[in-house]
This record gives sequence, C-alpha cells and structure tokens, in this order.
Amino acid sequence: MRQDARADVEAGHGGSVPGTDTVREIARRAQAVAAVNGTFFDMDSARYAGDPLGLYVSHGVLLSEAAGRRTALVLPGPGRRPRITELGSSTHVISSDGARTDVDGTNRVPGRIVGCGGVGGDRLAGTGARTVAPLPGRVCFDPDELVEFTAQWGGPTPGADRDSVEAVLDARAMVTALRSPAGGPVPRGGRALVGIGSGAAWLREHATEGRTLTVSSRVTAPDGQEVDLAGTSVLGAGPALVRAGRSWINAAANGVSPGAVRTRSPRTVAGIRADGTLLLVVFDGRRPGVSEGVSLTEAAGIMVSLGAVDAMNLDGGGSSTMVVRDKVRNSPSDPGKTEDARQRKVSNALVVVPRQRP
Repeated sequence: MRQDARADVEAGHGGSVPGTDTVREIARRAQAVAAVNGTFFDMDSARYAGDPLGLYVSHGVLLSEAAGRRTALVLPGPGRRPRITELGSSTHVISSDGARTDVDGTNRVPGRIVGCGGVGGDRLAGTGARTVAPLPGRVCFDPDELVEFTAQWGGPTPGADRDSVEAVLDARAMVTALRSPAGGPVPRGGRALVGIGSGAAWLREHATEGRTLTVSSRVTAPDGQEVDLAGTSVLGAGPALVRAGRSWINAAANGVSPGAVRTRSPRTVAGIRADGTLLLVVFDGRRPGVSEGVSLTEAAGIMVSLGAVDAMNLDGGGSSTMVVRDKVRNSPSDPGKTEDARQRKVSNALVVVPRQRP
C-alpha cells in the first residue's frame, strides 16, 4: 500500500484477544477493504486458541508480550512509515507501598508460555529444562508468574490453581478486590493481575484493597530506544526475510530451524519498499499440481523482486488468507470445498481501513 493512499493499515482481532475468527470476519468488523492474517497463535489451546504468540499491539495498547526479540512489523499510524525490526517488551508493577516487581505476561494463561522466550524461569514442558530462547511450536511453563489482563481480554480471567491470587483494579489503578483462587471478570476500563507461586505471594503482601498498583509497559528496539506506541499497531512473528534490499533470513534469532527455512508451505509475508510502500503478499500451497507454496528462501527472493528493502514472515500454512472487498482472493489450504469453507479462524489480521475524509 502506497504511503499516500487514503487508507490506514492496522492490527485487528476478533471480539476478544484469546478468541479466533476468520480474516474476512475480522475485516468486516473493522470495515476494512482488504486484510491478511497476522501473528502466530496458540492453536493447541482448548479455550484460548487466539492467544497471540509473542508481541501484539493494537491501537497503541500492548495486548501480548514479546517472546524474546523476534522480528516484528511496526505500523505507526497515519503519516508515519512502517518498519520491520526486532523488538522486545517489558512490564512491571509498582504498589503504592513502594514495592516493585516484574510482570511476566499479558493476556495469557499464567504459567503457560507458548513459544517460550518469557521473562525468566521458563522450563520446557516435558523435560523441565530451563530456556530463555523463543521456541516456536514449543510450550514452556513457569510456576512463579504474575500476568496482567486488560479489558480487551474480553471475558473472565483463566482459573488458576487454588493458591492463585487475583488483584482487581479499577480505572484509577486502585485495588478493589482480591480473589483467591483467581478467575473472574476484568472491570471495564480497569485490569486484573493474576499471580501464581511467588507472584501470588507478592500480591498478598502488596495488593491489599485500597492500594494502587501502577502497571507500566515498554516496547524497545535493538538499540534500547523505546517505541512510541501511541496510535501504533505491532505484530511480532518472523523470521525476517529481507534486510537492506537483500535476502537475509534471521532464522536462529527467531527459533526457526534450517529445515523450516527450506520447506515449501503457504505463507503470508509483509514487505516495505524504499518509498515506504507496504506490501502484503500471500503465497498459496499444499495443493499438489495447483500451488506448491514457497520456502522462506524463495519468499525472500520474490519480495526482493517486488522491490522490498525489508520483509518478514507472518503466520502461514492454513492461516494464510487474503480478503479484498469481502471476498477471499486466495485458496486457503485447510480442508473444504470452497475458498470460504477453507478459511481458518485466526488470532488477528492486518486490516486496510479507508481513511475518513476531512
């Protein structure tokens, strides 16, 4: 999309952060003229399948924390150029009694870190081995966590173990109630903090009713500079495919194996030309004799041929979907007799929304 187009590109999701919907329904909700699928998400969760894997910011609000420093697409709003870079995030909470601690996650099940790469204490499910690296397709656990839930969560917070504690905060950040075990509604305009293990102990000591808990989040670039989130959308995924106009696949930094780089699959890719034009490209695949898909290496080469100076991989496979003017324009690879029937429900999407004339 050209820089001078009378439209904005932003992130949109279903009715709630952990919910899923088709790209077309997300586009309809946003009144978008076009859309493609966005981030990876927790497809294996029975109740919270739409939980984004890694960094997700919509309309300036951090809705999912970064997994390490994976590649991300930054859409900073009207009049500003999109960019692709590696981003991290951090969140902390300060009680009015002066105590401060880290917040492990935002809008996810406490103790369960999809894709790993969390704040600390992550252990691989199955082996218990400690890890700090993002590992797509893997799940880590941490028995000592503090997780923030925003109003965009859209439903009751996940029930945790019987020793868990939940602090309910109003719009002024004042603690209005403590719940134990956790599990209840997030107040409109407020938020909730759910603690397990040492996180629960911290809330018991510092989150008594009437105190305030101030939660602050930062998204940072590789040089440590804070990203201005006002009006911004950010979708973390990866790996990067193109940097400075050349194929450059940072697979290891994004936890992607060499085999995955060479595998042909359906893919959704975002690229940026030198003039700031945003490219949204969907490659079909998994239909022998019709469409074979592309490897990450092939996708990088095609994006260079389209003039991209930077490009990155988004979610792919059965998620890869392009909608233009309310019609599915590609052939999604999930089972079904029609393009509509083959649409997968996804976590979020990049939506192209016409700008209102002054």
